[in-house]
Amino acid sequence: MRTIRNRKRTATIGAAVTAALALALTACNGDDSGTKSAGPASNSAPAAASQPADTAGSSDTSGSGKSADTATSGGGSTEAVNSSTDKSKGSTAKTGGNVSDSYAYKHPCKSADLSVRVYARQGSATQHVIEVNNTGANACGLSYFPLTSLGAANAKDHSGDIRPLVPGGLGGAPAYPVKPKTAAIAVIDLNPSGASGALNWINELNVLADGDHMPNAETLNFPLGPDVKVLDPKLGLYRGTIADAVSSMKQADTKS
Repeated sequence: MRTIRNRKRTATIGAAVTAALALALTACNGDDSGTKSAGPASNSAPAAASQPADTAGSSDTSGSGKSADTATSGGGSTEAVNSSTDKSKGSTAKTGGNVSDSYAYKHPCKSADLSVRVYARQGSATQHVIEVNNTGANACGLSYFPLTSLGAANAKDHSGDIRPLVPGGLGGAPAYPVKPKTAAIAVIDLNPSGASGALNWINELNVLADGDHMPNAETLNFPLGPDVKVLDPKLGLYRGTIADAVSSMKQADTKS
């Protein structure tokens, strides 16, 4: 009986040992599967580690993007500068792109680039100022004096219009240069002597800013008023100031 019990105990112990071994093996298999499941985690770790690489790639991209941005911004800024330079040239042109006298001598003024005013000279009953402003982009050249005539606005025939005397003995530069935003000024005296026997039918002053290069069709007409008297009028050369224009007018001695 004791032997049977010992065998049963031995069998029980063996079964227990076998069960324990089976559990141990199962546990080992569970660890293996854990290790296997850790494999993707480890794969995901490089994937996480690849994030900085993406960042670096993004850095590279942003770096190349930066460089592209820099290039773009550099190019853009260069274009902007060029554009602004072009604009500044244009702007400079509006205020005086080419302002040299030599440029003006080769480029006669155009009517479209001029603004002409006529007004009575302050302090004088017989003198009028002819002011020709250069509103164009560059310097330009005018004839030495404006081509002028005095007549009646409603006349059908202007062949009888009066032309003033101008200074004689002219020579020198090929034109009178006018810089942008600058005026060429001439003064005409309708009745220098103040004689009472002056003509009283004249009520209009006709002005062609450049008689050497502009067609007669571009002549401008300015009303003078009802009480104007004209006799032996004198016209001076273009000058930079009214005072200088008056001085030039006083030297007029030649028919225009």
